[in-house]
Amino acid sequence: MPITRIGLISDTHSFFDPRFFQLFSDVDEIWHAGDIGSIKVLEQIEQFKPFRAVYGNIDGAELRCELNRHERFMCEDVDVWMTHIGGYPGRYDRTVKKELLANPPKLFICGHSHILKVMYDKKLDLLHINPGAAGRYGFHKVRTAVRFAIDGDTIKNLEIIELENKAVPVIN
Repeated sequence: MPITRIGLISDTHSFFDPRFFQLFSDVDEIWHAGDIGSIKVLEQIEQFKPFRAVYGNIDGAELRCELNRHERFMCEDVDVWMTHIGGYPGRYDRTVKKELLANPPKLFICGHSHILKVMYDKKLDLLHINPGAAGRYGFHKVRTAVRFAIDGDTIKNLEIIELENKAVPVIN
């Protein structure tokens, strides 16, 4: 079975950094954990790579018609749940907590906080990833994303991508 390479972003808030075309050139899929911000960003990703995405709290009707609030799927032999507002181990959001406790995935992905976190939840035996914020809007100081691979039932080769301080202008 081939290895599936993933580029993971969240909270782009209508800005898809052109450097992602290079940073994600070798990934098989791009996953976006919500707050995309505009249909234009979704179209840029869709034209570049196969993708999976959920809508976030700032996403309007156009994106909500295209995407779901939650995505639960298998990637190779890994059960994945992606949502925008999910919390983190020990502090899961009330909207996901009941299902998460009853039927935990192996990989739980969310965005919303603009804080990059990769944590293992020993109680639920799952890996939690929040890629932070890839966009220019919000309180985060450094824009971030994540790359990783799924090989059968193993999540491996996780890499944190730090882009410059968001206050530095980027030429479109």
